[in-house]
Amino acid sequence: MKRGLFLLTTLALLAGIPVFDGHGAEPKKVEELMQQKLKHSQKVLEGVAVKDFKGIIKHSEEMLLIANEVEWKVLKTREYENYSNEYRRNLQGLIKNAKNENLDACALSYVETTLTCVKCHKHVREVRMTALPRKPAAGE
Repeated sequence: MKRGLFLLTTLALLAGIPVFDGHGAEPKKVEELMQQKLKHSQKVLEGVAVKDFKGIIKHSEEMLLIANEVEWKVLKTREYENYSNEYRRNLQGLIKNAKNENLDACALSYVETTLTCVKCHKHVREVRMTALPRKPAAGE
């Protein structure tokens, strides 16, 4: 059981999904988008592993569509906007590299996309943590 939870947590973190942030529930639509993003991200990785350029293109395009959803924008900060734009550019590069059938470039683009996800989710967690109501210290 612990191993399964560890594996699921690891996969979620690699795909850029916050696992245990404890800052309240995301709106259902955002959760759904993140789950779709995870599924497509796993399919892109599978495509890179088996040299399936059509699969890489298909699932990268799906991830790009998700990133253009209105519900995607969960914060109104400059950093969040920068991460979202970088994510979209990385996906566009991944699609281009797959169309050119450059597997090494696809692998690099996939890693860059994933790192952008992780950085963005870290930013979202940090912003939300600072926005949490402060508990009064003892004696206040």
